[in-house]
Amino acid sequence: MSGDRPSPLVIERILRDREGIWQQIVAERDLNGLTGRMLTSSAIALACYGAVLGFFHSPLMALTSALKLPLLFLVTLAICLPTLYLFNLVFGARLSVRQSLALVMVAITVTSMLAVAFAPISLFFLITANDYGFFKLLNVAILTLSALVGLRFLTGGMQVLNDHGLLAPEAPTAKAADQVTVPAAAQAVPAAVPAGATPVGTPSAGQSAAPVAVSAGAPVGGSTSNGAVTTAPAPAQPAGASFPPGYPPQRPWDSAPIRRGEPTQRPASMTLLYIWILLFGFVGTQLAWTLRPFFGDPGQDFAFFRSIDGNFYAEILRTIANL
Repeated sequence: MSGDRPSPLVIERILRDREGIWQQIVAERDLNGLTGRMLTSSAIALACYGAVLGFFHSPLMALTSALKLPLLFLVTLAICLPTLYLFNLVFGARLSVRQSLALVMVAITVTSMLAVAFAPISLFFLITANDYGFFKLLNVAILTLSALVGLRFLTGGMQVLNDHGLLAPEAPTAKAADQVTVPAAAQAVPAAVPAGATPVGTPSAGQSAAPVAVSAGAPVGGSTSNGAVTTAPAPAQPAGASFPPGYPPQRPWDSAPIRRGEPTQRPASMTLLYIWILLFGFVGTQLAWTLRPFFGDPGQDFAFFRSIDGNFYAEILRTIANL
């Protein structure tokens, strides 16, 4: 599926071609169009699910919940996105604002679409089990599960950006001095040759002596008096072999050069991402408590907002205790 083809069902592309989405974000290709489609899809899906929540009280509450639920997610994003962007800048990541926004919008789109997929189940329990406490806990669980799946997409996308080197400071170009190799002189070792054989590299009469380096573990050949060629393996590392200061001994199976300074830990941006997810969750739940009611207590009259008293977590515990 092409990454540039516009589609109203952007969630289908996210689920079927997530690698294409990540590559489009990495390349910063048509991010404005992609983000706009995700924003539109998320707002419509959250409005539909909010209407189901509000129908527990009245059609008027359904209308207000359809307006407030998309507002809840978008305001939470507006509050937390600068923190995510600055976290990445502080620790050397090279993400742009558009890339950060597109990544978070992928998570919100998946969350909203999963929530609206649960809307028929929520509506079924609204009709068959008209209990305010149970209905509230059911929908909180649905939104929590949907948000966890959406944030899983966010961490997956950040990992892809990390694989492309966008979450770590730009590494300097590798230089020859960064590679440590054992000098040829240190690898040249004597080999045991049978009596009467002529060692390889032995100069004949009238020739100048030229040393020949023999690699450790390589066979050494010689000729016997009757013309037969014999080979003798050279020892892997002779006893008493000396290496220049600062060079580690090289083993025969170390064919690749030893590199210094290779990263062995994930970048700090990935660790801070999980901290940011917790922050996003706390801000979202507190904002939901501020914007309530979404369900509407059937024992109270309609109100666009309630007074701010208590907190979201105490209310959930109180609801569980009253079941």
